[in-house]
Amino acid sequence: MTILLSRSDVARLLDMAEVIDIMAKAFADFVEGRAVMPQRTVIGVPDNAGTALYMPAYLKGTGDLGVKVVTVYPGNPERHKLPTILGTIMLLDDQTGAPLALMDGGYLTAIRTGAVAGLATRLLARRDAAVHTVFGTGGMARAQVWAVNCVRDIQKLILYSIDPPEVRRAFRESLRDFVGAEVVLADDPARAVAEADIVTLVTSARTPVVDGSWFKPGTHINGIGSHAPRLRELDSLTVQRARIVCDHVDACRAEAGDLIIPAEAGEWNWDRACSLGDLVTGKIAAREDGTEITLFKSVGLAIQDLSTAGYVYRKALEHKAGTEFDFAK
Repeated sequence: MTILLSRSDVARLLDMAEVIDIMAKAFADFVEGRAVMPQRTVIGVPDNAGTALYMPAYLKGTGDLGVKVVTVYPGNPERHKLPTILGTIMLLDDQTGAPLALMDGGYLTAIRTGAVAGLATRLLARRDAAVHTVFGTGGMARAQVWAVNCVRDIQKLILYSIDPPEVRRAFRESLRDFVGAEVVLADDPARAVAEADIVTLVTSARTPVVDGSWFKPGTHINGIGSHAPRLRELDSLTVQRARIVCDHVDACRAEAGDLIIPAEAGEWNWDRACSLGDLVTGKIAAREDGTEITLFKSVGLAIQDLSTAGYVYRKALEHKAGTEFDFAK
């Protein structure tokens, strides 16, 4: 029997703090050879200005096997009243290949993306980091705020975006459930960065939205928004000044414009990058001192999706959530 899990089912079952710990195990399993993750396949749909991404993975320790299909259609909100990003996950039984669950992947993607940034922040941000600046006030940004709040005692949250004022205010209101800190809507991006101990970028920008000279010593940066070779949120100076940790170096070599563009220009070298799993397992030290600028660059990995989907499935069984469906009928 297969379980169908809607977005609301998934949302009720996910807890950010637990997913951060799941990310730590998934990245450790991957770097130590206990996970299989082919490079994701990308199919463009130019007639409709869309992109489809197919992301398979198998985590041997937990038996989480399956694939996520995520689509990115920037015109959806205006043309079809649908989210820009849609996702569906199929989880399979690794012993029989039978489908265990079909679940909405949109909310799960936001949570696992926040969780991996939370994991990187736990390892790389200064222990006394108290001011968090976020660029972007879209749907993915909320999970980033939640995750960072899980790993650091944030006293002030600064929000900057180019969204209309009413969108920015509505986003601030959406954070009230888990943010008790002062929340400021900023108009000056340079000042918002200069004040921050942690800066998270989760925008759809095609060109840099920050200047590397804005960051003070000791800042930790999460670069989350750009996920294509010709897109970048970060300028070359930011990359040059920072110690670079990728979710996975090979994935970033293929997709992270923030790093690909300066590397191609001879402004930065891939030898300076390491993968998050190496920090999780202790093969490479995390933050070295209080003045180091650190940058976590994420393009998103299938191990994040399938490890989180396995967690959701097991909780669904425990709580009898979702709807049972028989493909054989």
